Amino acid sequence: MKKVSLLLVLLYSVGLFAQTTDSLFTKANEAYKKGNFSEALKDYKTIAKSGKESADLYYNLANTYYKLNQIAPSIYYYEKALQIQPHFEDAKHNLAFAQRMTIDAFEELPKTFMQRINEQFLYPVSYNTWAWLSVVMAFLTGLFFLFYYFSSYTGKKQLYFISSFVSILLLLVFLSISFKTYHHYKKEQPAIVFSPKVSVKSEPLLSAPESFVLHEGTKVQVENKVDDWYKIKLSDGKIGWISKEAIKKVKD
Repeated sequence: MKKVSLLLVLLYSVGLFAQTTDSLFTKANEAYKKGNFSEALKDYKTIAKSGKESADLYYNLANTYYKLNQIAPSIYYYEKALQIQPHFEDAKHNLAFAQRMTIDAFEELPKTFMQRINEQFLYPVSYNTWAWLSVVMAFLTGLFFLFYYFSSYTGKKQLYFISSFVSILLLLVFLSISFKTYHHYKKEQPAIVFSPKVSVKSEPLLSAPESFVLHEGTKVQVENKVDDWYKIKLSDGKIGWISKEAIKKVKD
């Protein structure tokens, strides 16, 4: 009886929390529509601090920061929204606008055909999705093999054999892509510069020579960490060391 009561209390608490979050989200949206951006920001941040994550929440946070002319956090939250929903077109569009307000501009290194295929078609799909496609292909492979084994008609046996063979090939392809996207997800560590202006060093030392300077809103890739320093790489291939406090990683 006590277990049932505790379960009911837990379910009630979860439901109450969901209702509170939804009402707060609606309240924040209303404040945003009225131009009360500071109030909207406060409510959106309260929701985010509660542990709730969604592309819409991060998108609204980004829009609010943009309205308040805070470019670095605006870009940061657009990037977080796109981490959850890579095909979020409105977030991509608004991110491009926010990036135009940054000071730093870099010419990206040319990409190979396969790099473009990966970034446009493979990486935007989560590794979990590719893994599930592999499971489906494994199931179909087994099913077609059973049909082939128990079928008594030559024509059908040939069809099931070919289908089974194709399923195996697709299984291997999807499995390979799943591992590839998982490795990419783990390796990719985007971060946004939050300091108005920061010196990037040639070594992870405060006394090291300056390699270049970055400004707020610039996106970098974190490659390594030594004490309170991050090794970063820019889209143009430049590499340097930056203070941990100067940037904020998009992935927690």
